[in-house]
Amino acid sequence: MLKEFKEFAMKGNVLDMAVGIIIGAAFGKIITSLVSDVIMPPIGLILGRVDFSSLFLNLSGAHYDSLAAAKAAGAPTINYGLFLNNAVDFLIVAFVIFLVIRQVNRWKKPVPAAAPATKECPYCFSAISIKATRCPNCTSELRA
Repeated sequence: MLKEFKEFAMKGNVLDMAVGIIIGAAFGKIITSLVSDVIMPPIGLILGRVDFSSLFLNLSGAHYDSLAAAKAAGAPTINYGLFLNNAVDFLIVAFVIFLVIRQVNRWKKPVPAAAPATKECPYCFSAISIKATRCPNCTSELRA
């Protein structure tokens, strides 16, 4: 069983997938940092010094000055600021994946169209071999 697992794990597709998952996870961390540390602070500054990661709705009725204080007290909260960060994070990742796939598709050479193997008889409109000089259906002689 160990030998079969080793053969499975060493196949090219499995290794490629593993590398893709590892790189994707690292890329996700970079994008998360980009969103929370680079993109959202200037947007928050433009919108009146808003820190999106600290925006929340308290459902308990008590007042808490920060999301950390509400979580420490165990209060139920709706963390819509973190949701906004994650939504922007997702949009950036989706856009980058779109760009990568678009570029990979450009690198692929278009498959040439196969030469037709049949043609249409001009008299009876049936499909016949491209090399035929006489239609096997209506026996008409065909021009070359």
